[in-house]
Amino acid sequence: MAAETVHIAMYPWLALGHLTPFLHLANKLAKKGHRISFFIPTKAQQKLEHFNLHPNLIKFIPISIPHVDGLPPGAETTSDVPYPLHPLIMTAMDLTENDIDLLLQDLKPDVVFFDFTHWMPRLARRLGIKTVLHCIISTATIGYGLSPTRFTDNKLTETDYTQPPTGFPSSSIKLSISEARSFERATVMEFGSGITFGERQYISLIESDALGYRTCWEIEAPFIDYLKNQLGKPVLLSGPVIPEAPTSALDKKWDQWLSGFEPNSVIYCALGSECNLQKNQFHELVMGLELTGMPFLAALKPPPGLESIESAFPEGFEERVKGRGVVHGGWVQQQLILEHPSIGCFITHCGSGSLSEALINKCQLVLLPQVGDQIINARMIGIVLKVGVEVDKGEEDGLFTKESVCRAVKAVMEEGSEIGKDVRINHAKLRELLVNKDLESSYIDDFNEKLQSLLK
Repeated sequence: MAAETVHIAMYPWLALGHLTPFLHLANKLAKKGHRISFFIPTKAQQKLEHFNLHPNLIKFIPISIPHVDGLPPGAETTSDVPYPLHPLIMTAMDLTENDIDLLLQDLKPDVVFFDFTHWMPRLARRLGIKTVLHCIISTATIGYGLSPTRFTDNKLTETDYTQPPTGFPSSSIKLSISEARSFERATVMEFGSGITFGERQYISLIESDALGYRTCWEIEAPFIDYLKNQLGKPVLLSGPVIPEAPTSALDKKWDQWLSGFEPNSVIYCALGSECNLQKNQFHELVMGLELTGMPFLAALKPPPGLESIESAFPEGFEERVKGRGVVHGGWVQQQLILEHPSIGCFITHCGSGSLSEALINKCQLVLLPQVGDQIINARMIGIVLKVGVEVDKGEEDGLFTKESVCRAVKAVMEEGSEIGKDVRINHAKLRELLVNKDLESSYIDDFNEKLQSLLK
């Protein structure tokens, strides 16, 4: 089958954090001449259209999302509802199965890329179409939490989750009791109608024809091999996620403020668009920034129940940090901020997007994961790759303190810190590898070849 004749359908989980990476992959594959039919709800299409770099090859196929009791009218993606209602978005997505069936019969693609719709392999197989389970989270996370070993050994309790599964390539990646508790809860939570999150993911892993990951051997080799051996099917790697260079300039307000400080001296802190720290943890974080004595810019959301970031500040905080510290409650141009020469440290929640932006910049990493795959990402970055330092948290309660925040920052920032020295050396080596222009293109070439082999 010639490369230019491959027709790919894509139906990612209806969350912008999944739709966007699928579209990025679509852009890379379209560059190889492949055609992509991208199933997407109408409103989400409007948000993503400007990311479609090849509209002649990538066609958005609008999908009507059925209404489910408990969802607000017109809800289509997770961005339309609070976190507790995400399982109902999944229920609605499952109800599109018949529509997807008809579309696939009409479009006749060669392969479907999917993630959360566990029914896709069965449906596609009946139509003679191959499926690729394309995961936007790391192979280390999938291997730790969803390997067949865990499911066949029934090692699914919170105590079991404190340890990696049998044969996992890193015994140093472990979870605290509080982290394991949240992993176990997420796995057994009903996600969609009549199926748990863990069952949904496990069925997708077992029944798909191949697995796709946006990672590279240089970062996750042992974990990729572990999954290949566990599942016995092809693994297609699209390479490291290298953000496109921004076309805009940094907002003048932030550029001027940051330029008032020495190079590599400012702490930037951001925990992602979905993280709302509870008020007590918000206080510990901002007071930890204050305790460092260093200049800082934090982009955070107000704690639940509070409408403004200012209303969440500890008493006297704003006055004490005036001139050297800013906590901003709105959106900021993170990629451009990380590139600013004054930024020396990035406190991150370890979401894959933020990590990819951080690793290609020179700032040092302090790791403050909140949920799920962020935790395994943090262990990967801090323990396996040794390119960052994680903030200590309580084993039982999972809480951090202002002192633990300050300690982690000083470990990577202070002159004379042995940990900081090692982290800087390791980060510089990894950065040099990732910014190599040939790396990403070689992975896409290999991805393309493996895709061709799968369809023969």
